[in-house]
Amino acid sequence: MGFVGFGFRVGVPGMSVRVSTRGVRTSIGPRAARISVGSGGARLSSGLGPFYASSSLRGSRAGTTTRRSPHPRTVAPSAAQLERARRQAERAQQEAQRDAAIAELRELRREMTEVHLQSFPAAHPPLIPDVPQLGGPWALAEAQAFHLQGVRRLARAERAAAKQRAQQDAPAYLAAETARLHSVRERMAGEAAQWWQALLANDEGTVCEAVNTAFSDNPAAGCAVGVDGSVLSVLMRHQDLDTLPTQTPGLTPSGRPTLKNLTKRDRLLWWLTSMGSNLIATLKEGFATAPGITAIDLAVLTRLPDTQRLGFVAYGRWSRQAIESTVWRTAEDALRFLDLGQDVACAVTTTASGNLSSSIKALDASRVPGLQELLDNAHDEPDSGPATLADLDRTLGATTPPNGPAPAGDPYRLIPFADWKQAALTAAAPPLPLHAPPVPPPLPAPAPVALVAGQTLALPEDAWQGLQIAFRFAGADADLTLFLTADDGRVAADDDFVFYNQPATADGAARLLGKSQEGPHTVERATLHLSALPQHVQRITVAITMDIATGLTCAALTHAALDITSHTDAAWTFTPPADPTIKAMVIAELYRHHQAGRPVWKLRALGQGWADGLDALARAHGVDIT
Repeated sequence: MGFVGFGFRVGVPGMSVRVSTRGVRTSIGPRAARISVGSGGARLSSGLGPFYASSSLRGSRAGTTTRRSPHPRTVAPSAAQLERARRQAERAQQEAQRDAAIAELRELRREMTEVHLQSFPAAHPPLIPDVPQLGGPWALAEAQAFHLQGVRRLARAERAAAKQRAQQDAPAYLAAETARLHSVRERMAGEAAQWWQALLANDEGTVCEAVNTAFSDNPAAGCAVGVDGSVLSVLMRHQDLDTLPTQTPGLTPSGRPTLKNLTKRDRLLWWLTSMGSNLIATLKEGFATAPGITAIDLAVLTRLPDTQRLGFVAYGRWSRQAIESTVWRTAEDALRFLDLGQDVACAVTTTASGNLSSSIKALDASRVPGLQELLDNAHDEPDSGPATLADLDRTLGATTPPNGPAPAGDPYRLIPFADWKQAALTAAAPPLPLHAPPVPPPLPAPAPVALVAGQTLALPEDAWQGLQIAFRFAGADADLTLFLTADDGRVAADDDFVFYNQPATADGAARLLGKSQEGPHTVERATLHLSALPQHVQRITVAITMDIATGLTCAALTHAALDITSHTDAAWTFTPPADPTIKAMVIAELYRHHQAGRPVWKLRALGQGWADGLDALARAHGVDIT
């Protein structure tokens, strides 16, 4: 049957065409009321409500049928339809880009003008961590690992003698380490008390160091430069006006979202509000960090738009009482810095009609003692970005050289049994003869067994006495983490989570030893005594985590490898995958197992992880990171 006399106009809005073996069907109209015309007849359908109702338009007349065409027709879109679809796609893409730009501008403005709404914890006397509790099983495991070195497994008499020597040495080693750790804590407690008293007394070096440490993560580069009595002097580097966006979200006359150009005064108001917000936040954090400070003299530097040179755009004195007694609720409250301070000067002025000036003029630095000297010594290269701000911060406020000694690691790091034993023997042994026989060099250790992902093996019983874990890498920074869990993979207590803020378990059976630089590689080491673990620990997860702040994934690590070595020189190594999608990875796990009716410890290489980093890794093992 042909289609003589039946025609249609292509391009009716809301029309769709369906081609099937039953013929050609078209739908016209919105979803709420749609007319369908085709080989099955014409029907009126309603899409309103939770039900879909359809009624025939043919009346009571009997329906007619059409024969199937042996060669069904195909309907191709016309050139006009293709052009219309292309324009619609371009328009949709432009609208999506516009909406993303609007959201980004709103978030940027919120971040820049609401810094002062956050609160800062008040300083308190330093809390010295308690001495880790060292148990007898740990000391015995350390001693046995030392005395069993080089003793053959089948040499029963020698092994029994070695274990006897370990039982004799373990109590002395435990007592010596316990006494040493308590003396370390007493020393740290004394140093902490002296530091706190110096902070309360407004010692200049102590206050500036504490405040600059607190300021180090601020969006505006602020630094303390001196203390006079109870008044702290702070210099703040604010964002340049020229770096602000030139557009802002707006609405068209018809009410649709759009981007409009910022006027000079609106852009200047944004910049001024941002400066006030960062200024107030700097004051709040300074007062919170230095409890003995009653007022802060603060000056703001920026690069001036007309000259592209550094200049002061605000300065004044703000008291603790004025800042802490003010309630900060909105972004506009940041402009109150002009009224709350004493002798406040600002480069942005107000005209007689109440409007802001449309330009910025540098303040006269010679009017305030010390400001001109600070300005003369400040160096800020144009278009240098955040790194220059950090350089300026260090130049003006650092109390230690940039290349100074690295911060101390774990203060309670244990002395290995071998070192303790050597010191004890040296103290008790008589002096060596002048012509002592040469000591033979140690035999080379066997090559480690290379593991592949998913491979599992049983550890020799000698390895239970002590394992050395080393993660070596380059290219980026990563941290070694251990989870001591039950069979369900979750920790029983916080003490079973070993990471950089808690480098050891309560009994010392698992302990991080810190990082060291070995040639081009960084190596972080840990010790693990399987025989000293409590029975509730059924599994040890060995993981690494990337620094979330850097945004880097495990793919940024180069030459990464996990090495596990026992005191008998048995060793295993595993190269984790360079996965670009994850920021925390479980490299390997050790778990209890029964084999031929006997308990064993097994090692499995994994190389699997989480895209969300340490938080997701910790939650998966029953730890909430706060």
